[in-house]
Amino acid sequence: MKKNRRDFLKTACRNVVFASFGISIIEACSAEDEDSIINNEKGSSSNEPLVLNLNEGDLTALKTVGGWLNYTSKNILLLRISANEVRVFDNKCPHQGNRDRWSYDGSSFECGYHNNSYSNSCNGALTCYTAKLKGDTLTITF
Repeated sequence: MKKNRRDFLKTACRNVVFASFGISIIEACSAEDEDSIINNEKGSSSNEPLVLNLNEGDLTALKTVGGWLNYTSKNILLLRISANEVRVFDNKCPHQGNRDRWSYDGSSFECGYHNNSYSNSCNGALTCYTAKLKGDTLTITF
């Protein structure tokens, strides 16, 4: 028995149909769901500022201009721009949502999963947060 195209599309597994059109619906890299991202540890649900001491642990990388850090426990990328400025970005890759494989080349961040690059500007694709630096204390507002 022959099926016409419309009947085939109604009854075929959607993965097979999409694949036949060259469309992949499987997410290759992202393992996080939206609830875990919304309820992360950085305090975005309460909108309380995050206060960091740049003399502690891995944060010492931010003591020098050009220093950067993927602070995965708070889901942020931090970059020391100048003596008076630290930029803070959400570390969620806009392409697939990954957070853990970032590199920095001096002008842009690169996601290690698909090699997508994102500007270190607050006008780029990465969400940028307000950060105030006073001495070695960085206060981030989400």
